[in-house]
Parts: sequence; structure tokens; C-alpha cells
Amino acid sequence: MINVAIAGASGYTGGELLRILLGHPQVEVQQITSEHLAGQYAYAAHPNLRGATSLRFCPLAELKPCDVLFVGLPHGEVMSRIDTFAALAERVVDLSADFRLHNAEDYVQWYGHEHPTPAWLDKFVYGLPELHRQELAGAKYACGTGCNAAVTLLALWPLYRRGLVRETVVEVKVGSSESGARPTPGGHHPERAGVVRAYAPVGHRHLAELIQELHLPTSEPGLHFSVTSVGIVRGAQATCHCLLHEELSERDAWGLYRQDYGQERFIRLVRSKTGIHRYPEPKILAGANFCDIGFESDVGHRRLVVIAAIDNLMKGAAGNAVQAMNAMIGLPESTGLEFTGLHPI
Repeated sequence: MINVAIAGASGYTGGELLRILLGHPQVEVQQITSEHLAGQYAYAAHPNLRGATSLRFCPLAELKPCDVLFVGLPHGEVMSRIDTFAALAERVVDLSADFRLHNAEDYVQWYGHEHPTPAWLDKFVYGLPELHRQELAGAKYACGTGCNAAVTLLALWPLYRRGLVRETVVEVKVGSSESGARPTPGGHHPERAGVVRAYAPVGHRHLAELIQELHLPTSEPGLHFSVTSVGIVRGAQATCHCLLHEELSERDAWGLYRQDYGQERFIRLVRSKTGIHRYPEPKILAGANFCDIGFESDVGHRRLVVIAAIDNLMKGAAGNAVQAMNAMIGLPESTGLEFTGLHPI
């Protein structure tokens, strides 16, 4: 059995990690941490886990050595403690943004502060298995992905890696759980319910991950990225208007995506001519680790509209982190992640 601990387990992502790992056949969760809930049972933060575990939260200072340490602390709180965390575990999977970017200068530009431990940036593998499976195999350190970045990367990768795209406009619609478990004025129910609120029309931090992973020029990436908050709890849907160098038929697009994703367990290609579920939508992915991808060609205009959807807490965070751990230690990536989602919900 693989001994696992979760640092920062009281948030939504930490709860999803705990839920998944409690059902993982090769894992034993030995510790979960929360400073403000120390001493209380896990169900104090995650009522869905009542009866599933007798674990109690402990403070970070009481963490013991383990095989794999998942870190679910807020952005900015891991980078200065990484030496401590690395000393506790053979492998570390950090779900924050603290080690996602390779260049320390990018943290000044996108996060507004210098990185205190830049020597660690090259040690972390960007933890999206579909793009970095070979680097993850045997790796000691992996970073989580931004949920908006993950859904967009998976939507665009087959086109960008072939150099087919001239320019892209991406609109990502996201649910309220992306903001985390801590209450905010914008998350207050009367203000948040039923909204379609422009959150970041320009300058969203996850664009840095897209520029890095799609190998785009920083000055003129040709990728325009907006994020809008909508009145759902879970889910992220990316609508990508890809302006191509040459016309690409829908049939040819299917061929490209099947070539890249046909053997991927957690990517499903979705395109139906009839019914109400003709394109990917987040609702049917709640609790599942899938990314659904569909597209339609705007014939005669060299435009392919790619639509992708995920559960932001799963393929956008906790589920993807467990998939990355599986890849790191040589387990089948689907281990512990076979839940298919619910319908209706």
C-alpha cells in the first residue's frame, strides 16, 4: 500500500482528493491537515464522507513522513515551504500554482511577486498526463494544472502541435467551486446565484500555462483568453474559436483528435447530430475525471469551433492529480478514477 497524506484537506479540492483516495485500491490515507479544523473528523468539512473514514484533521506541524504528499494549500503558501514538504515524502503533488510555470520571471508578471525558490521550478513536471506522461513516469514532483488551462489545453493540443492554428479566441465558463471553499463577497449566494458574470475578460493567470504548454511566443501568443463565471457549482466549459491557416473539414478534424486521443482513458470525443447532448457539457461530468471534447467546422471560413468540458474539481484538480500520481508510480492511470459521473443531477 502507498501511504498518502493530504496537506490542506479541508477545501473543496482536498475533499475531492480524500474522496478519491479513500476508494483507491493501492492507497492508504494516513493524515489530513487543516489548521482551523484540527482535531475534528473529516466530515466536519466534507459531510459526504461521514462514515467513510475515521480520519481527523491535524495541523501541518504534525505531518509525518509518507510515500506521497498531496498539497492542497492556497496559491503562494507552498513555494516557501517546499523544502519542508519534500523532506516528508518521496513524491509530492502540489495542486497550487506555485510550481506550474518554468520561468521564475513569469511569476512576477502573472502573480505579482517573485518566486522565493526558483531552483525548484525545473524539478516539477506539469501534471497533465495526456501531455507529459513520459516525464511523469518515475517523477518525484508534479504540479497540478489550472482548471481553465487544463480544459483549454486538451481542447487545443491536437491542432496546435500540428501548427494548424493562426489565432484562437477562447471563452471559458466556470462554476462557483473554482473560487474555493472560503466565502467571498462575490460568492455570497444572492450575488452569485444565476449569474453570467465576466470574471476575467483579459489577463487571466491561466493564460501563462497555455502559452507555456502550447509553446507560444510570449509577446504575441495569438491566443485570446476570457473567463466568465456562470450559475453552476461544478464545471468548466471552453469554447475555442480556432482560426486556421487552411480549411479543415470536420471529418479531418475527427481524424486528428482520434489519432491523439483515441487511446486516452479520460478523453471522450462528443459529437451527435440529434438529441440534447450534442456537444460537451459540464453537468454530466460531475464527479468524473473525464474531459469531453467536440467540435464543428465553420465551412468556408477556415474556423473550427472546439468545445471541451470538465468537472473543474476533478479533471481540473483532484482527479487529474491522482491520475498524475498513478503515472508517477507506475499504476494504471485509471486506478481509483473509474466513476463515470451522474445523470441526471
